[in-house]
Amino acid sequence: MKIKKVSYLLFGLCIALPSWAKEIPATAEMNIEFVVPDIQASIYARPYIAVWIEDKQRKPVRTIQLWVGQDEWLKDLRSWWRKVGRDDRAVVDAVTSATRPAGKYRFSWDGLDQQGKRVEQGEYTFYVEAVREHGGRNYLRQKIQLAEKDFELVLEPTEETGQITLNYQVK
Repeated sequence: MKIKKVSYLLFGLCIALPSWAKEIPATAEMNIEFVVPDIQASIYARPYIAVWIEDKQRKPVRTIQLWVGQDEWLKDLRSWWRKVGRDDRAVVDAVTSATRPAGKYRFSWDGLDQQGKRVEQGEYTFYVEAVREHGGRNYLRQKIQLAEKDFELVLEPTEETGQITLNYQVK
């Protein structure tokens, strides 16, 4: 009898645990500084860039930026395309914008998922995929811990990206 009660209690706790998960603070925001390097090449094309967040289970949470010239080039962002693009036209339509010339860019993520819900505190991965026609391909990932504590991380430059700075602030 005691075993049955313990089993029911454990089962009930397993079901209830997700409701105990704590969201990141409503004031939390991640500011991103992103550099597109000035590459001197005889044939230069602006890079296609995807920036997104995945949860600990490697499920896409939010596409933050998507810079492509035309829809036919979305597939060149291979990792992002396999995870998000090919299955979610609404995301593509919502975040796609033109490619950008060399320079420094700033954008932010409000801590909401693709459905507009605040994400839970925990471990996530920040991704950047940069591809340039007649150029290289870079795929960066950085583990991040979203909670009630500020942090700043700097991702080193690659062939297709300059320095990327992640600044998470709770305010």
